[in-house]
Amino acid sequence: MIVVRVELWSAVDGSRTELARMHIANDGQASVANPRLGDYVGETFVGRDREALNRGRVSRRGQVRGWRRHDFHIWNLVRAMLDDMGYRQGARS
Repeated sequence: MIVVRVELWSAVDGSRTELARMHIANDGQASVANPRLGDYVGETFVGRDREALNRGRVSRRGQVRGWRRHDFHIWNLVRAMLDDMGYRQGARS
């Protein structure tokens, strides 16, 4: 499983605040037929601090099918998952 956390690190007092979290997991379906492809499911969670995020309340779910896992950097998979979940507000044309 891939865990993506967004944290704010304070330059003033050194504190760290987790602002968002996403899990991405390979569901194992595509890799059976073709090991170069992956089918992924993802979830983001409700909350803007670690305590709230740890409750595990799902905010959005998404999926990315037939991902060519060896052809792209991991950030491309994160972007594709965010796109599928509908996180495209304010996107530039």
